[in-house]
Amino acid sequence: MKSAVILLPGLNRDRDMIAALTKIGGKPPVTVWQTETEIPDVDLIVIPGGFSYGDYLRCGAIAARMPVLDAVRRKAAQGVRVMGVCNGFQILTEAGLLPGALMRNQGLKFVCREVKLSVENAETAFTSHYSKGQVLRCPVAHHDGNYFADGETIDRIEANGQVVFRYTQGTNPNGSINDIAGIINEAGNVLGMMPHPENLIEAAHGGNDGRPLFESALELVS
Repeated sequence: MKSAVILLPGLNRDRDMIAALTKIGGKPPVTVWQTETEIPDVDLIVIPGGFSYGDYLRCGAIAARMPVLDAVRRKAAQGVRVMGVCNGFQILTEAGLLPGALMRNQGLKFVCREVKLSVENAETAFTSHYSKGQVLRCPVAHHDGNYFADGETIDRIEANGQVVFRYTQGTNPNGSINDIAGIINEAGNVLGMMPHPENLIEAAHGGNDGRPLFESALELVS
């Protein structure tokens, strides 16, 4: 199984993501810099979190226009699995790979705490090791995680089972519509989520609720 992590200026969760993929997948991912126009033959591409280009425009807007994102689009169109976490989720929406947008948190403040997530769809390439309705602990750290889309888009992704994770038990940290924490594209191979599963995969983190997400994706492409 081969994976890749995309590197962009300002992303600061790349080492956490590389560690998670290495520990769970058994081999380190390749890293692909922002100016590269090709991505090696891999099964999973991950865009980690942070603050690409300092979030000086809309979060992810500059990153989505870098050469490497054209390569990510081509790989996604070929069916390669792509996952974006936090800023990676914002980049995927700005790149047109996922619907909707991530806006400023409702409270207008950066939030860094643990939330509870409900698994809304356990039949994806990223959630097969979970069960539907399972409640997970997961940390968040973001300023612009308020997911929004027009009513027609929300109705469509809800009906299609594209909402994969939802904030639950009153822990929505950002005002995201319908408590949406993570979505998948119609083809089922591109996932975006605001919480950080890579930061809860082992006892040293205080729990391993994020581990099944990586086990799901890595098992299915191994």
